[in-house]
Amino acid sequence: MSGPGGRGEETVPVEGRRPQRVADLVRHEVAGILQREVKDPRVGFVTVTDVEMSPDLRVARVFYSVLGETDQRRETDRGLASASAYIRREVGRRLHLKVVPELRFVYDNSLERGLRIEAVIESMGRDEPETPDR
Repeated sequence: MSGPGGRGEETVPVEGRRPQRVADLVRHEVAGILQREVKDPRVGFVTVTDVEMSPDLRVARVFYSVLGETDQRRETDRGLASASAYIRREVGRRLHLKVVPELRFVYDNSLERGLRIEAVIESMGRDEPETPDR
């Protein structure tokens, strides 16, 4: 299916782009609120990595990462749960959405997975015997 002008571009219905546009706005606002307004020390070094909206825009899954060990992550989970009503209220106030999405914070372990994969690849390189250059 070609887009405008027959350039071979796919066209996406406006309804299909809206969840992504709202997700980007929510991500921006939540990140700013966490960085500048939430004073809970348990929510110290949180990075919002992504937001996924449900098709009806009623639920936002906010993916985050945090520096520290498992105990730090658990404390951050508690801090985010404690601050979620405030964050949701602020998101609604700033974005003027018809329905303010429920915020569900989800720990994003992709950074940890990436570091583990990198370590495995590095260790494989050390285990290989050196071959002389030809």
